[in-house]
Amino acid sequence: MKLSTRIALGAALLVPLLVAAAAALLLPLVNADLHRRQDAQLNDRAAALLPSARALLTADTKGRPKAEQNQQRKVLDAALDAGVRVAAADGTVLLSAGSQPADPQLLPAAGTVTVRQGGASWRVLTVKVNSGATAGTLWVLAPAGAPTEELRAVRRRVLLVALLAAPLSGLIAFVLAERATLPLRRLGRRAAVLDPRTGHAVFAHTRTGTTEVDELSGAIALLLSRYDEQAARTAHALDTARSFSSAASHELRTPLMSLRTNLDVLSAHPDLPEAERAEILAELQQDHARTVDLLSALSTLARGDLVEVSAFGPVDLAELVDAAVAEAGRRHPQTVFRTELPPEARVFGWDAGLRILLDNLLGNAAVHGRSGDAPAEVDVRLRIEGAAARLTVDDRGPGIPPADRAAVFRRFHRGPDSPGSGLGLTLVAQQAALHRGSATATTRPDSPGCRFDVRLPLLRDHAPTPELPAPRAWLGAPEQPTG
Repeated sequence: MKLSTRIALGAALLVPLLVAAAAALLLPLVNADLHRRQDAQLNDRAAALLPSARALLTADTKGRPKAEQNQQRKVLDAALDAGVRVAAADGTVLLSAGSQPADPQLLPAAGTVTVRQGGASWRVLTVKVNSGATAGTLWVLAPAGAPTEELRAVRRRVLLVALLAAPLSGLIAFVLAERATLPLRRLGRRAAVLDPRTGHAVFAHTRTGTTEVDELSGAIALLLSRYDEQAARTAHALDTARSFSSAASHELRTPLMSLRTNLDVLSAHPDLPEAERAEILAELQQDHARTVDLLSALSTLARGDLVEVSAFGPVDLAELVDAAVAEAGRRHPQTVFRTELPPEARVFGWDAGLRILLDNLLGNAAVHGRSGDAPAEVDVRLRIEGAAARLTVDDRGPGIPPADRAAVFRRFHRGPDSPGSGLGLTLVAQQAALHRGSATATTRPDSPGCRFDVRLPLLRDHAPTPELPAPRAWLGAPEQPTG
């Protein structure tokens, strides 16, 4: 059933019920008003009859029949169509005229009441008459059917209004509902022909002037936008998984072949000299370590490709650098680390991602920052420059030729003597880009060596939550810019 039909049927049922409810409240009030009006008329009639009733009682007391008859006629003339009854104090009826009950015992002793007998009813007003030493009672009666007829007429009119209101209200409600739901039907037709593959851009939100329809249209557009975003993230996750599989299979081929060769040699020659066996075992350990490092680096790179903004929050970069330097000192006890840090440098960052960036920068400097046989010396400085935090890591190693400074951030780029997986500096570039910053390699300005320079935007107070940059397939692309 259409919504407009439901509204029309609801109005057709509700309006008569409301009319009936109003009548149920109104009819008792009308009845009370009619009785008050009739009681007022009885009071006026009693006030007009009271002088004649006193004269009648006085004439009866003094035994003057002619005067009594004259007073009776005056009372009758004044009563017109009302019922009148006058009785002395001893109960003697002096006058009984007009419509009234046959049984006088039904007449009240005081007040105004309704009396019924034989299918007829009267409204009776009782008035005590005192005239000097004379006392008696005056009853003024009026048929009670007139208010009842008026009340019945009101009921008939209410019933007629209810019967007419049902179809009329239903028709009006149907027309109004059809007009009100027209934008909703248009929205439904637009949604029905929508192709999910085209994205939310084709579902342009246009205002109709109907609040509910505009809210629904906006909600659909938002839902489609989130669907597109989730679909893009799912596609990106699938690409990352494919790239991970491809890169792992390609890069693990060499160490796995080396492992297989050395194992075959050990298996085929159980009587190898101890020196050769030790050399082969050392190569196996190196290949195993390289395999583990490569898988760990690939997993970390894939994790950075799939991170969401919910993982980000305010981070004190100075505190994080201090902790990373302490950990690097434990891993490389022969390396001398010197730090220069501000009291605080807050950025909007992913704590784990920034730690990956720092660990790889410091580890790279500890491994490649030696000069001859002397232990590596690494200077770590963090400064606040305008709206950015600038981190520099300087070593005293051989440095990087200018032609190779961009290539070191590409995946699987390794120097001739590099023991790593070739992904450490790629992770640095990835995390710098995720944090809307940059990472570059230059020459140390004060002495021979290499400098890695990382810049990250500071967290601004009362600023809206930053959005992550567009996802970049660091596992899939053979070359990546450094930001």
